[in-house]
Amino acid sequence: MASPMVVPVIDVQNDNFKELWPAMVVAIKTSSFVALDTELSGLGNRKALLAESIEDRYKAICHAARSRSILSLGFACFKKQDQKVADTYLVQVYNLTLLCSEEYIIEPQSVQFLVQHGFDFNKQYGHGIPYCKGNNRGGSDDRGVHIRALFTELLRARKPLVLHNGLIDMAFLYQCFYAHLPERLATFTADLSEMFPAGIYDTKYVTEFELRLTASYLEYAFKKCKLDNSRSLTSGAPGPHVHIEFCQYAGHMSTYVDYKECPDVASSEGQTEICQRFSAFGWCPNGTQCPLSHDTDLIILQDEKGKEDKRKKRKRQRDKRKGGGGETTEGSSIFHGAPQNKIPHMDVDQEETSGDHHEETAESCPDSAAVMDSDGTIQQTEGESMTADNDENEMRKDNSDSRNSATSDDGSNAKNGAENRTGEAAREKFTDALKKKVDAGTHRAGFDAFMTGYIFACSCTLTKKEEAAAAEEKEQKVDEQSWLPTCLNKVYLSGKAAPLTVVKSTFSKSSKAHTQKMEMVWGGRM
Repeated sequence: MASPMVVPVIDVQNDNFKELWPAMVVAIKTSSFVALDTELSGLGNRKALLAESIEDRYKAICHAARSRSILSLGFACFKKQDQKVADTYLVQVYNLTLLCSEEYIIEPQSVQFLVQHGFDFNKQYGHGIPYCKGNNRGGSDDRGVHIRALFTELLRARKPLVLHNGLIDMAFLYQCFYAHLPERLATFTADLSEMFPAGIYDTKYVTEFELRLTASYLEYAFKKCKLDNSRSLTSGAPGPHVHIEFCQYAGHMSTYVDYKECPDVASSEGQTEICQRFSAFGWCPNGTQCPLSHDTDLIILQDEKGKEDKRKKRKRQRDKRKGGGGETTEGSSIFHGAPQNKIPHMDVDQEETSGDHHEETAESCPDSAAVMDSDGTIQQTEGESMTADNDENEMRKDNSDSRNSATSDDGSNAKNGAENRTGEAAREKFTDALKKKVDAGTHRAGFDAFMTGYIFACSCTLTKKEEAAAAEEKEQKVDEQSWLPTCLNKVYLSGKAAPLTVVKSTFSKSSKAHTQKMEMVWGGRM
């Protein structure tokens, strides 16, 4: 049996920041794309973040970014290995513990959530990398070794930026490491379009509108992509498939590395009743006290079984109609209200009738309190006032629960890539690492950045397969360089049918602070 994927995460703090600086810069510059994730000290007024007007939402996000701070920054650099089997990536994952040098608000729910998931505030205050927010002071953002200079290196690299539910992330990154946020949303998106010319991709939007997964919170999407990739690989289906490799860290460098194991998705014995709230959002107000299962593996397997059952049911209904009886399942909503003489001739759209319980739970809740799911997405839910609603997401954009996002799924895509490459030495290192650190809550921002990048890589591979099949029929050539053109610069907006488009419109202009910054970054070449 193949070993599970083991992800090395490099722990970066003030003590080793200068030492690791060259490696981080090289990783960014040589990458094919960079995935980012943050842990925040809070988000402020949740209802304001769910305002009907997007401009009002932006104002609420600006207030949060100006009054709160980034506590931890994770980034994963995915470098495509062109000399190896298609869609093989060499991945380097970093988790930076940060400490804002200015006063900022930290919310009690955020502290509680982070502590429950292994965040070490003693380490943050004792060894966090210091930074100042807002506009640069003294023109030093392009010089020296500090976090704002690292963000400048990211801009100079001109790589695609990948986030999960990334609007809040981008606002905090802008305010904390770049410049004072502009007052208008149009100005903000105009700035972003120039800051990241290679494009911004939001895997929350990708999973909802491109992959159309049953649920789209980070852990669920990661495990589902990993499971599907593994099944395709082991079944011998035609490629390409995603293969992941990691660097080997030896000697002194190995002391900075923690390892995150991603076991295969497995059916859970015993308890089978899942928590519908957690199943839909990756978050539950009862946390570990919930009597129902929060096992993401079980949720995925039950979702797949539910879809298969619905598919069989629809097939039986079609067969009955084709048999001329015109009978339908009693109480079927598909034909509710339709004239009896029309029913035998009605076509059932598979997509329309496959609505799952997640979408119903997540989307059809008017007149309710604002609740954040595990990705940081603010959803509407049955009017309970949930004091913990932010916990998951404000600090964590992923599926919070302490079942750890580490209980991943397939694992075998990496097994054919990274794990084969790592061999026994990596297994021994992992064993040693587990002895040092077994808390799955550690380095959540770094590992979440990896999960975000993995979802993006799988989405690109799947799209490439579909494009290749379509091109084969039309005898056309597939553009190998394209990532996800249908998702380029589209950022997910909770409760909205359309995304936020990151573009500079003809009616907006860039902010003054951004223009000055770009002159510094590009030396006057925009």
